[in-house]
Parts: sequence; structure tokens; C-alpha cells
Amino acid sequence: MNKLLISASLLATVFAFAQENDTIKTNKIDEVVVQGYITRDRESVNKMPLKEIENPQVYNIVNKNVIKEQVVTSFNDALKNVTGIARLWESTGRGNDGGEYYTMRGFSLQPSLTNGMPSLTNGTLDLAGVETIEAIKGPSGTLYGGSVISYGGLINVITKKPYHHFGGEVNYINGSYGLNRVTADVNTPLSKNLYARVNAAYQKQNTFQDAGFSESFYVAPSIKFVANDRLTFFVNTEIKKSESANAPMLFLNRYNPLTYYSIGVFKDNYKKSYTNDDLTINNMTFNLQASANYQISDNWTSKTIFSRSNSKTDGYYQYLWDQSNGKDFTRFIADVGGETSTTGIQQNFVSNFNFGSVKNKLLVGLDYFERDFIQGGTGWISYGTVNIVDQSDTKADLLTKSSVDYALAAQGALAGQKIDHIKAKIYSAYISDVVNILPNLSAMLSLRIDHFTGKASAYAADDSKDQTTFSPKLGLVYQPIPDKVSVFGNYMNGFRNVDPSPVQITDNLGNVLSNELRYFDPEHANQWEVGTKANLAGDKFSITASYYSINVKNKVMGNGVNVNQGGEVDSKGFEVSVLGSPIPGMNIIAGYSYNDSNVVKGEEGYPGHRTEDAGPKNLINFWGTYKVQEGSLKNFGIGFGGNSASRFYTLNRGNVGAFPLPSYIIMNSSLSYTEEKYSIILKLDNIANKKYFSGWSTVTPQRLRTLSISLNYKF
Repeated sequence: MNKLLISASLLATVFAFAQENDTIKTNKIDEVVVQGYITRDRESVNKMPLKEIENPQVYNIVNKNVIKEQVVTSFNDALKNVTGIARLWESTGRGNDGGEYYTMRGFSLQPSLTNGMPSLTNGTLDLAGVETIEAIKGPSGTLYGGSVISYGGLINVITKKPYHHFGGEVNYINGSYGLNRVTADVNTPLSKNLYARVNAAYQKQNTFQDAGFSESFYVAPSIKFVANDRLTFFVNTEIKKSESANAPMLFLNRYNPLTYYSIGVFKDNYKKSYTNDDLTINNMTFNLQASANYQISDNWTSKTIFSRSNSKTDGYYQYLWDQSNGKDFTRFIADVGGETSTTGIQQNFVSNFNFGSVKNKLLVGLDYFERDFIQGGTGWISYGTVNIVDQSDTKADLLTKSSVDYALAAQGALAGQKIDHIKAKIYSAYISDVVNILPNLSAMLSLRIDHFTGKASAYAADDSKDQTTFSPKLGLVYQPIPDKVSVFGNYMNGFRNVDPSPVQITDNLGNVLSNELRYFDPEHANQWEVGTKANLAGDKFSITASYYSINVKNKVMGNGVNVNQGGEVDSKGFEVSVLGSPIPGMNIIAGYSYNDSNVVKGEEGYPGHRTEDAGPKNLINFWGTYKVQEGSLKNFGIGFGGNSASRFYTLNRGNVGAFPLPSYIIMNSSLSYTEEKYSIILKLDNIANKKYFSGWSTVTPQRLRTLSISLNYKF
């Protein structure tokens, strides 16, 4: 009976998929959710139809079902389901790089792609419009270039698309610290060939500390137009406006010997924000994407994409800088401004063809990317001293907008900073061919050529930079059991055009000496990786395990006074991910990662030490749910899981010292009742009310225990 139900469910899914795409073509693979947490065969990962089992690259997927069942309200919480990823910095909101920073495979990264195209933000991403989140592992410069990726991988957000019938849902979440979140998802046909979908969200929440909040509004309208059986157009837009009062990060002094030896004093200040709700920063983000998918012939398809994004920052940014006496931190504050605009144009041609008896899947692409960054605002001023031993603040009564504005004017900061206008353009071409050498043996051969042009208007001795970079990729996949088990290996290359963005130079007291613009040659990363993938229990269970080694050369490294090129970093590790539905009603997502990152060559103090953006060596994630299938408790469900991280050094330099952030285990649970049209979920996060920290030369307290309830209705 269970097999019959599963078969009927799968048939219904395939039928719905056929309706969504008008006809099923043999050379088209799209996302099909087989079970609750499994989303397979991601065409977007390699920009061509390629099954997961035959893909020589590792990637993890977090789909909307996971987000909904875990009552996730932040992008960071969604990424806790990805093997080997952890947050380093929360969003600061400042211009150009104010988004959240994460670490993966030993290297820092930010979410910077939407539907495979560059999409930058200075704030946080809203989950209301997210269909899936793809964490694509390893240096992926061959397909994605060198401006929006990390050597550890990249994060690509796939947005919700219109479908062919009326439907939608509304959701309300209420929780601890004043959390109120309302979302709506409405889809409707507008005519025989035109379909529209709108996702919207409003959220407001205070922090667990004595001050701080965030409030945001998000709307994402999208349309789909089926011109004929060969040509389909998509247009997707996103608008988000947010205001937040962020606690200033505590920076340990990077240039003097450490004067802190344990986490105790920071735990004593856990709920102290050292800010005021009057000192806010505003972020405005706009994204537009338009694409045309054309079936040229039975064997050739074309996809043309245009994207435009704009992110603005306006408000107060502050940080606390360690004065190396074991107690005092100086506050530095500025009224910051900034605007980042990007334009992307991409053309991909994909073909399935036979060369004799050898099957080929070919991708040929052209890519244009332009980024334009304008930085403004005031200069920096020192504004009071925070003593974390006695928890005092000399400006505690003057943390108001009017008082800060007066101090900025009095110290001449209003005219203390020039306006920078920095531009970068990249022209690229790439090709990737998957060759079936034997029925169960395939090879992927890929190459990219990338030409970068940068120009800055101030602070640069050489006002422009032109450089051309090549990026190869090779992958081998052998399937001893076709479509069930594969063994793979890859060589992947990544590179980074070190953008002409400001490099902040400070003295040993934290005073900003200059925002110097410098140009460098491209950094280069090379990875080799071996592993295995398996689809078990009738494709209801998926396991991926791999070992990788990444070497980065010509790396730009600095000590705050000097920034030079020529550094080298080695990062090696092991990962295993498990995903599936082993029995009816049960869903599991789990992972373990180990990473060993080491500076081989670099500025004084770095060589021989683990990099500070590598995060914890060991990371574990787990989440499992079970929904009762029959009986008096039918449709009731329970969920349990959590995350664990080993101790790691937020500051780690031979000439300064090392400061460890302690290991932690955070456990979460849920209770739910789900019917066809509605669901109620009660979620408890950080059950033990554990105090734990993140950081990247900083010490940042993380969220304490929270209780939330989610009410969802489908129509």
C-alpha cells in the first residue's frame, strides 16, 4: 500500500511538472521535489541539465519545505542546514560589504547570487521569495567568474516562479523578543499564457540584548509569459526596505599583544548592546531579472538573462575597538552612506548531441557584469569608551541621533571623507562539455576566459586596471551502480579579481588612517576533490561524502598598516551529508564537516596559523521530523535537531596571540499539526538557553532561547 501511495504521489508530481512546462523534453531537467527535503537534479548548479549522481561537484540544497517546518525567519537559520557552513559576521548594513559573512571550506563568503546572476545586498536576505538555497562547494570560477564567489564555494538563491493555476498561502509567526512576521504568497493566471505571482513579507523583532531591533518590508512580484511551445519569458523583481539598530561589534586588537585570556568577561556582558534604538541604519535593495528560454531545436536550447540590482545604505555604523588594557573599548562611529549598482547580461546555449557513439552535453556561455559603487557619508570619530569589566559606557546617556550628529559636526567629520566612485566591468566566455566515455563513465571539461577592467576616481596611484584570467575545470564520474552510486573526482579552479574597493587602514588604537584603494593581480585557487554519492532506499535517501584540498596563491593579505600580495593558504577537509525520508512521515537532514586551514605564506604573524575566517574545524548539523501517518494522533508531528561547532580562534596570529571562542551545542525542537490546507507549528530554539559566540577577529554573542508559533493557511 505504501509503495502504491508513493508511486501515485510521484506520478502526480511528474504530471504537475508536465503542466508547468507544457511538454516534457528529453533534454530538460528541472527541480522535482521527490520527498519533503530532497530536491534533486539542479540544472542551475552547472547551467545545464545534469543529474546530481553524474555531477562531479558537491552541493547542498535547502528547500522551502525545510524553511517552513523549522519556522525559519532568518537567512542564517536556513543555512544552519548546510553541511560545513557557519556565520562569521552578522549584517552591519554598511555600504558595499554590509551583508552577512559566512565561512565554508575555510574561506569567507557572502550570499551574492540570485538565480545564478550577481545580486548584491548591504543588508539581509528575506526568505519569503525563496524556493531553494544552493550551497555549491569549491572554487567555481569556471562557471561563475571571480567577483561573486569564494574559494570555498558560493551561495545561490533560487526564487519562487509563477505556475499555471490559482493558489497561494499566508503565514503568521509570533515569537520571543517581540517577533512578528507576516508573509503572503499569491499566484494567479492573468490570461491563457500569462501568469503572475507575488510574495510579500513584513517582519519586526527586537534583540535579546538591552537595545537593538530590526524591521523590514519585502515584496517580490514575478510573471511568466508563454509565447509559444518554444519560447517562455520570466520577469522577477524583489524590493526590500529595512531599518535596524545594530549592536556594535567588539573588535579584538589585531596589532598589540592580547590582553584577554578567557571568554568569561564577554559572557558577563552578553546582554549589553552598548547602543540605542535611536542610532539606526537603513538599507534599500532592488533586484530585477528578466530571462527568455527558447527551444531552438530538439537538441539545442537558449537562455538569455538580464539582471539589475541596486543596494543603498544610509545611517549610523559603529564598532568597538580593543584598547589592549584588558577592559576598555573605544567606540568609533560615522554617519555612513553608500550605493552599489550591478548589471548582468548572460547568454547560455545548451545542447545534447552524439559525436559518433559518444554522448555529449555541451554548455557555451557569454557573460557581462558591471559593478558601480559610490561611497559617501561622514568621516569617523571616536565617541566614548566602553569598559567591559564594570560594564560602563562614558557616552551611555548620549547615544542619540542628535548627540551623535552634534559630535560629528563639532569634530569636523561632516567634511572629513571624500566620495568614492568605483567601477568594474567583466567580460567572460565559458564552455563546458560532459562526455559519456562509457555508459557509466563520464568526464566534464570546462574552461572560462575572463577579462576584468576596473577604474577608481580617488586614492589610487594607478587609476585603472586591466587583466585577463583563465579558469579550467575537470571532473570524472564513474557509476558502478547506474543512477544509484557514483564515485567522482574533480579539479576546479577559482580566481578573485581583487576589486578596487576601499581597504580600511587603521592604527593600533583603531583610528582610521585612510580608506586606500589598491589594485592587485588576480588571486588563484586550485582544488582537487574525491568522493562518492549514493541514492538509497528507492531514491528516498541520499548520501554524499568527499575529501577536498584547496590551495590559494597570490593572496592579498594585510596587517592593517600594510596590504601586500603574495600570500598562500592551504585548506583541506572532509564532508558527509545525509538527506532523505527513510520511512513514510519522516524527514532527515544532517551533515558533518572537518576543515584544516593553514597560512603557508603571508604577512608577519600569519604563517603557520589557522586563518581567522576559517571558522570552526568541526561542524555538525542535524534536523529530523516525524509526522504520524494514522490513528488518533494522525497529522501531529515532532521535530528535533541542532548544530554543534568546535572551539575556534577568532584572532590567531603569532605576533599577537590567539583568542578562542568556545565550542557549543545548540538544540532545537518543534511540535506541529498539519492538515491539507493549514498547519500550526510551535518551535523552541536554543532549548538550553546556551550562551555562545561567533566572530572574525570579533566577539559577538548569539541569540538566546526563543519560542515561536507559526500559523499557515493554503488556498
